[in-house]
Amino acid sequence: MESRITIDPSICHGKPCIRGLRYPVENILEWLAAGMSIDEILADYEDLEREDILATLAYAARLAHIKRMDRKVA
Repeated sequence: MESRITIDPSICHGKPCIRGLRYPVENILEWLAAGMSIDEILADYEDLEREDILATLAYAARLAHIKRMDRKVA
């Protein structure tokens, strides 16, 4: 994942991107959440690779690991 997800302050304002390209991780996740399949994304963006999409999902899963979440009780 480290070689596929890069952070560079000069690219997309330092947002995590795919391999230094101008594809922010958040865009890939939004496309998947909207219902696009991996194959549809790859067909639309030919410079992306299947491993890029899988690395994006692994990155999101790592960010989702939290020990606990406190809720404010109203």
